[in-house]
Order: sequence, then structure tokens, then C-alpha cells
Amino acid sequence: MEAREGGEIETDEERSKRYEKLFRRLDMENKGQLDFEGLKEAFKKDNHPLRQNDDAMAVLFHAMDTDNDNVISFEDFKKYASMAESQIERGFQKLDLDHDGRIRLSEVSQYLAQLNSKDEETAFLNQSKSSLSNFVNWAFYRKPKSEEQASYITYDQWRDFLMLVPRKEGSRLHAAYSYFSFMEGDMDLSSEGDMTLINDFIHGFGFFMAGGISGVISRTCTAPLDRLKVFLIARTDLSSTFLNSKEKVLAHNPHANSSKIRSPIVKAIRTLYRQGGIRAFYVGNGLNAIKVFPESSMKFGSFEVTKKLMSRLEGTKGETENMSKLSTYIAGGLAGVVSQFSVYPIDTLKFRVQCAPLDDELKGNKLLFKTARDMYRAGGLRTFYRGVLVGVTGIFPYAALDLGTFSALKKWYIANQACKLSIPEDQVSISNLIVLPMGAFSGTVGATVVYPVNLLRTRLQAQGTYAHPSTYTGFRDVLSRTVKAEGIPGLFKGLVPNLLKVCPAVSISYLCYENLKKFMRLE
Repeated sequence: MEAREGGEIETDEERSKRYEKLFRRLDMENKGQLDFEGLKEAFKKDNHPLRQNDDAMAVLFHAMDTDNDNVISFEDFKKYASMAESQIERGFQKLDLDHDGRIRLSEVSQYLAQLNSKDEETAFLNQSKSSLSNFVNWAFYRKPKSEEQASYITYDQWRDFLMLVPRKEGSRLHAAYSYFSFMEGDMDLSSEGDMTLINDFIHGFGFFMAGGISGVISRTCTAPLDRLKVFLIARTDLSSTFLNSKEKVLAHNPHANSSKIRSPIVKAIRTLYRQGGIRAFYVGNGLNAIKVFPESSMKFGSFEVTKKLMSRLEGTKGETENMSKLSTYIAGGLAGVVSQFSVYPIDTLKFRVQCAPLDDELKGNKLLFKTARDMYRAGGLRTFYRGVLVGVTGIFPYAALDLGTFSALKKWYIANQACKLSIPEDQVSISNLIVLPMGAFSGTVGATVVYPVNLLRTRLQAQGTYAHPSTYTGFRDVLSRTVKAEGIPGLFKGLVPNLLKVCPAVSISYLCYENLKKFMRLE
């Protein structure tokens, strides 16, 4: 039983009747059950403050649908209401120190401030009295008859409004105030009944930063493998690294000394080391790091933004966890296109620096600036965008397969573990040992499928350099000449070191990204 204002006690029977009355107010068609559209109509008719926020209503609906059958029965509603009311009552009692069934506006202000960080707390405490009063009147449907009545909130008012509000960090009032404060902004809501209101710029910037940092770490760790891949792609005098064997070499040259036959990868490693030592494997890595930060930042950040856009187009109201696999793959592809186009000039410059003579006197920044000047003199800005159409076309399927496959695997694992352990999906924790193979698999699939396009794009970017003196008129020309000179296996030259790079690179990238998202509280 519950004590009310004035010392009255509400019996269990009275409480059940109150729940029934509230449910009937929502179930306007008197069907005995409520779907999402019915909840929206009820909020609209009742002029509820959150009636224009579909996301908030969707989260609330999922929280009330306790048996997850997409309809709310009275039994569902009773379970939800009982749980919610116990939480609301505990919060009210913390503020109602004199137990008179009322709390003052100053107490509400302090309560809200304590739920936020120090910066947010200062902002809350600096709110004017009129601003807080406006929020209270908005949230609790209040039209106070007197100044004295406007200065407090009764438990019934507190309970009846917060009963139909999602939670933020365990506080429904916090969620309601956040929505009031950022009415012009968007909201990001979880599917389990908690609402996280965000400032789009700050939250979005977090995803971009996490993506950029992850990319730099992973690319630095795998720089030698990337250097080896570019070397093999540029060199047309070395045989393919794809399914090439000692037997094939002997078939073409029966008099060759089999003991001295080395695979193209071994030849490439020895050549690089002989020309520049260990440093030769890190040529262009500084530029690579400069390039990969915005690339990875745009890739992951754009993916998060595009997922939200796709989910809205799909009708899931921005709930990305409910969007289809097709939309996830499309979002991944579009994110890849954005990232590829944004850093393409740096990418081209990096390849040409890596294709310069290793024994040249120019090194480091001097080589970088000279290469950039020579490129600009040769053809202006267009030189930096050679093969951009091929690159953008090729990156779409790669990014779609990479990001889409990882997201699908992650979603499948969470659902599987939740079912296996009989716990909500938001309580499933993915260990780093699981993230690593997921990232390796998704990256391998994407890299292998689009590798020929990547090879042809690289040759277009590196054409006319020391390591790749050939020049081409376009995509068809480089394709036909590559197949004619090296056969179909030539389209996969450098695939082995590329996969050796992709597996750890993508794994490290996803590992860092997932952990940075947790650290930055982006999820």
C-alpha cells in the first residue's frame, strides 16, 4: 500500500483500478490491447508533452511490452506500471524529506543537477527559476491557480507523468528535463527503455574521433605489410602471388635451379630490405597515418550517421538495432564512399611516394613535398584524383561487406548469447577475443572480393613512377593490359600480404573502435 498527500493510504485494489483507468485512457478503441500506433494516437489525443517524439514513444512502448509480442495487454501494462511506480516512488521519497507528499522546485533542480556531470551540473544550477517553472508546467500539465501552488509538485502529479516517460540513467525526470532542454535536437534511444539525449554535434564527433584514432593505431601496427602490398602491385616484373608455385616456375623454365627459386613475397621482402633496411618497410607511413585518421574517422562516423538515416527511411524511427541487413550493408557502402573520396588525394600521394626509388637521396618530407610538386606540375589537381571513379566504385562493395558483415556478426552474437543466457541483449558483453575474429573475417571477405578493383586503382594512381613506369588512358586500358601481360592471377598480385595486413589491421581497428565507444560512452 502507498501513502498519499494528506496521509491517505491507497489499497492494492485501488491501485489496480488506477492502473486499469490509465490503461483504458491509452486503449481508446477499447480493444483490451494496445499497439504502437494506438499509443501514438493516445498521446496525441491526451496532449502528452512527448506526443511529437516518436522515438521516445517507441522506447516506452518496448518497455511496456513485457512479453515482446508487439502489443501491450493489460497484464503487460500492470507489470510495467508496478515496476515503474516503485522506481518513481523511491525517487520521490529521496526528495520529500518532510514526507508531506510534496516537493519544491528547488529540490527538483538539485535532483537534476546531481544526475549530471560537473559541467552539466553548473548549467542546471544556473537555470532561471522561470525556466524550471516552465519545465514543470510543461511536464506535469500544470496550470497553477496560485503562486504557492506553482512552487511545488505533488506525488500524484510526479507519478502520473513519469509513469509514461522513458528513463535516462535510471531517472525518468532526467529524461523529461533533457528532452525539454533540447527540444530542437534529436534523440538516441535504446530498445530497453532508457533514453539518451545527445547533442548531435558532440555525440557525432565522438564517433568520428573514435574511428580516426582506431585507424591510426591499426595502420601503424601493419605498416610493413601495406608497404609490401604496394611494392608487389607496382612491380609488373614479379610473378603473381596468387596461387603461384615452384612447379609453375619450373614448367616455364625447366633449367631453373629449384633451390634458388623464391616466392614473389620473399623476393619483395629481400629487395626492400636490401634497398633501405627496416626503414624501407615504413616508407610513407607518416603520410599514411595522416591519411588514415580522416579516412577511418569518416568511415566509422559516416557509418553511424548513415545507419540512423537508413533506419529512419526504413521506418524504424532511428533505432539502428532493428534495421534490416540490406540497409546495414548499404550504410556501410555509403560510409566507405564518403571516406574514400575525402582522402583520395592523400592516398594518391602516398602511393607515388612509396613508388619512388628507395636509394634516392631525397627522403622523408623532402621526398613528399617534391612528389606533390611534381604531380601538380604534371596535371594539376586532376593528377591527385586519378582513378577516383574506380576507387569510389570499388570501395562501396568493400565497405559494405566489411562494415555490414561485422555489424551482422555482432548483432547475431548478441542475440544468440542473450537467448542462451536468458538475459536482455543490452546486458550481453562482447569480449575482445570475440571482436578480433569478427573483424578479421569481415575484413577478409570484403578485401578479397574487391581486390582486383583495388589493384587497378593503385596502378592508375602510381602510373609513371619509378616502380611503375607504365601509363594508362583509363580503367579499361589498365585492365586489358594487366590481364594480357599477367593473366587473371595478375589481378590478385599482392593479395596474400594484403590479407596478412587486412586481418590484423581490421581486427585492431574494430577492437579499438568498440572499446573507445565504451570508454567515450557513445553506446
